Amino acid sequence: MSKFQMYGTFLACHCVNIVLASLQTISMNYMEIGNQTAMSKFILLGFSEDMDLQPLLFGLFLSMYLVTVFGNLIILAITSDSHLHTPMYFFLSNLSFTDICFTSTTLPKMLVNIQMQNKAITYEGCLTQMYFFMIFAGLDDLLLTVMAYDRFVAICHPLHYTVIMSPRLCGLLLLLSWLICLTYSLVQSLMVLRVSFCQETEIPHFFCEHAQILKLACSDTLVNDIVLYFVTGLLGVIPLIGILFSYSRIISSIMGISSAGRKYKVFSTCGSHLSVVSLFYGAGLGVYLTSGTAHPSRKGTINAIVSVMYTVVTPMMNPFIYSLRNKDMMGALRKLISRISSFY
Repeated sequence: MSKFQMYGTFLACHCVNIVLASLQTISMNYMEIGNQTAMSKFILLGFSEDMDLQPLLFGLFLSMYLVTVFGNLIILAITSDSHLHTPMYFFLSNLSFTDICFTSTTLPKMLVNIQMQNKAITYEGCLTQMYFFMIFAGLDDLLLTVMAYDRFVAICHPLHYTVIMSPRLCGLLLLLSWLICLTYSLVQSLMVLRVSFCQETEIPHFFCEHAQILKLACSDTLVNDIVLYFVTGLLGVIPLIGILFSYSRIISSIMGISSAGRKYKVFSTCGSHLSVVSLFYGAGLGVYLTSGTAHPSRKGTINAIVSVMYTVVTPMMNPFIYSLRNKDMMGALRKLISRISSFY
């Protein structure tokens, strides 16, 4: 077992313990509050109430979910190859695991609701979905930032790469990302528990989004809104600044290379990451813009459609983006296929 695998296993165990402790805290607070919210369930309106469209939506999202899960599982299997035990593939394997969990917080429930023709979700189930969604959305964001830093060190400081990006630092960066997301999600979830809700229970989305839940509150949500926008801004803007800074230094280094062939070779190592970052932040920006410009009657539906880009499409595309143009990944994939075929 490599040092990266040892750190990954160690951190996974600690993160599971932290998640369980957080859920216990939320559960205890919920029991203390009791019936303060006077709410038992929410209604997830989804994309359309047209019954003729439901089979199409079910088939489409089931296919996308299966492709996402199997594609990222293949990435996890490929990165277990001993030749790929490097920081870049260590973070890529964690990104694939995060993407599986990210889509699994929303799509299975939506598929069950479509199949059962029942759009209800319990109050507890809604808060649990919101809690895990915020964790894995934040992890996606922070892992993309860490991966940008990894590319910056590899290209701008190649001689010191193995020293700087040691297994210890990689493990600490991953642990820090988990702690930030767990803390943020726990604080937000506990604050929602203190909110009272009206009888209007319809959420114009296909999952329990934090901002949409707060719009249904009867009590004052000023503090919740301030914390939501402040922390979301920090988790969105600071990582983006880190990514832009890393790539500004990378571009400066690449411009100093005289050979056009070397320039292309160096920049191609960042192409996959740039594509994923563009998809993720582009979709997030789309959600922000549509929420402010769309007509109120259509805002919920448009917001849900745009949200599909970063909650479903981006995790689904990651395996293709990172593997198709990567010779090491394709080589490891062929070795994996040959090992599997040798059993039959």
